Order: sequence, then C-alpha cells, then structure tokens
Amino acid sequence: MSFAAMMLVACAIDLIFGWPDALFRRIGHPVTWLGALIATLDRRLNREGTARRARGVFAALLTIALAAGAGAVAQALLPAGPLGIVIGGVLAWPLVAIRSMHDHVAAVARPLVAGDLGAARQAVSMIVGRDPAALDEAGVARAALESLAENSSDGITAPLFWGVVAGLPGIAAYKAINTLDSMIGHRTARHEAFGWAAARIDDVANLIPARLTGVVFALVSRAPGRALAVMMRDARAHRSPNAGWPEAALAGALGVRLSGPRIYGTTVAAEPWLNGTAPDPAPLDLARGLALYRRAMAGLGLLLAAAAVWGI
Repeated sequence: MSFAAMMLVACAIDLIFGWPDALFRRIGHPVTWLGALIATLDRRLNREGTARRARGVFAALLTIALAAGAGAVAQALLPAGPLGIVIGGVLAWPLVAIRSMHDHVAAVARPLVAGDLGAARQAVSMIVGRDPAALDEAGVARAALESLAENSSDGITAPLFWGVVAGLPGIAAYKAINTLDSMIGHRTARHEAFGWAAARIDDVANLIPARLTGVVFALVSRAPGRALAVMMRDARAHRSPNAGWPEAALAGALGVRLSGPRIYGTTVAAEPWLNGTAPDPAPLDLARGLALYRRAMAGLGLLLAAAAVWGI
C-alpha cells in the first residue's frame, strides 16, 4: 500500500472540507482527544518529587504508544488496493491542517489590510502565545507570518512526512508528539522536568520536516537564492532548533525581517532577528506570505504524487 498516496488523499479531503464545525461539535477532533489524555496524565502524574522527569517520560511514551497503536490497528484492518488507500486517507484527514492554517492567517490579513488593528490583534491571538495588545501593525504581521512558517512544518509537512514513512501509525504518533510538546513541553516551573521528554522527542521528530519546509518555501519563492541564503545563515540563531528553518526561509523569500524581541505576559524575550537587515513586514506582506504558502502546499502535493508513483 502506498502511504504517499494515502497522504495525498488526506490532503485533498482537507483542502475541500477542512474540519467542519458541525463535525467538531459532534465528535471533537483527534487533537482534542489527545489533549484530554495528556491533561489527565499531567494532572495525575506531574507532582513534586525526584521522579518528576521519569513520570514525564512515561506520560510521553504512553501517549505516543497509544496513538501509534490505534493507527496500527486501523491500518491492519484496511482492505488492500485503492480502496484501502482511500479509507486510510480519510482516517489521516483530520491530522493534516492545510486549510485551517490558511484560514487562520487570512483572518489576520483581512482586518490588517483594512486598517482594523484591533480585529487583527484579536485574530492573531488565536494562533500565537504572545500578548496581542502589545503588537503594532508590523508586530501583528510578523507574528502571523512566523506562525504560518512554523505551523506549516508542525501542522502539515511533519505529519505528512511521518505518514509517508509509516502510514497511519506514523502520522498518529507524530500528532501525539506535537500535541505533547504544545501542552507540556514548556520551560516553566511546572513543566521543566515533566515536559522534558515531550520537548526533546518533538525536537527530533521535526528535524527533517522543518528543514524540508524551509527548502520548499525557498524553491517556490520568487527569490530562491536569497531565501536559501537567509535560511542557512540565520536559522540556527532561533531559540528553537527547528522553527528557525521555515521562518528564516520565509523571511528571505518575502524580503522582510521576522522573529526579534517579543513580549510573553510580563516577560520580554530578546530573540534575535531573522533577515534582520530587511524591513518589517507590511499588511500586504501577509497576502504575499499566503500566496507563497499556497505554492508551497502545491509543491508538497507534487512531492507526494511523485512518491506515490514511485510506490513509496
């Protein structure tokens, strides 16, 4: 069975339907199911004591094993041939977020271009963790573009990559890894030890997808040489071992600067700039970023189609 073809089906369904609100209200979403499990483990196991890190390792491995196991059982039950590929694609569909990523950033771009900074701040607060009230027009544009770049890797390239590698167990395991990191992989007093394994596993799982996303952004841009040069020069300066690659590539592709100092609550994080000599992004640069994103998703689709033809 071609896992690449299965992932291509999942992408096609996601592009057409997204994850409908009516379906979410009825059954939720696999990420919310994983989130409920992780929240339960966090509540019951994340206690003060010398074994806090060990309990975090257990929670992470248990969550990943359950997700991968469910995927393995589902995959074992698939019929052979094209029908199995289609059913597998339907099962993988909710684990791909091509349409929702575009919609969330477009929801920031529309009011920002119209000059409604308040509405743009409200929209960007749905996709970033920093304080939107402290963001000016350029800050909102930067935050949205950074989210677009990072989540293109975490929400699309990485699940598809692991889906091609291992089918339903691969994409389900990755989604568990990413959800663990987003919920407990933080350097806070509560999660520094308990979330250590979640953060480290996520770093490893995203090593290849993050760099692949950056390369795709660069190659489909109108300035591939500049985008690749900025990525290779600046990506390692980012606080994350992976997020800097797609973010730096996007910054170089659009000819703007991203990252830089930002405010989380009452804390100012002195992050370095990516493509720091370029100007801040303007509202219309969000539209350019979305156009680049659409080309990048088309590029990933072509890669999946080629892999399917080769029988991967």
